[in-house]
Amino acid sequence: MNIENIELQRFKPKQGDLVIAADGGYLNLQKIGYSSDLIIGDFDSLEFIPQGENVIRLPKEKNDTDTLFAVKIGLDKGYKNFVIYGGIGGRLDHTFANIQTLAYIAEYGGRGFLVGEGNAITAIKNSEIEFSKDKKGIISVFCNGSKATGVYLTGLKYPLINYTLTSDMPLGVSNEFIGIESSVSVRNGMLIIIYNL
Repeated sequence: MNIENIELQRFKPKQGDLVIAADGGYLNLQKIGYSSDLIIGDFDSLEFIPQGENVIRLPKEKNDTDTLFAVKIGLDKGYKNFVIYGGIGGRLDHTFANIQTLAYIAEYGGRGFLVGEGNAITAIKNSEIEFSKDKKGIISVFCNGSKATGVYLTGLKYPLINYTLTSDMPLGVSNEFIGIESSVSVRNGMLIIIYNL
């Protein structure tokens, strides 16, 4: 999957996209003049409950985060690509939960991106992600799970060939794009990839 196929820099839904506002995301959408197909949450961040037929109110005590619940609805409706805005920064535990949500998406055959703070984060399982030669900045690759085998980092400053990454050694931190086409792939396992926008 080529990264250029997904609009990451700014929120601009296309026809056929499903726009879900999770809790406080509802106000953020309103501020930039967009409406949502669904509004989901326990609304603890929003501090009021939106009204309408497209509102799904969740209990405050639940196993799924509002974001994961929204992703599950998208997957149930057949969507495979997710771009999650506003999921980086703020509370560290929420950011980590959102990264785990990316892993959930990858586990179910999709591709998700967290976008914010000048970065994008994604997860790949037994898969590959490609970047154009115009991509600049830092890219870091981490194992999600005990180990990931058959890892290839090509076209980056520090390449890896058929390597095994483990969750207890951050070898993939602070790599760099070098002005040529590049890719990250894993034969068996899951990787979390963080890079500059």
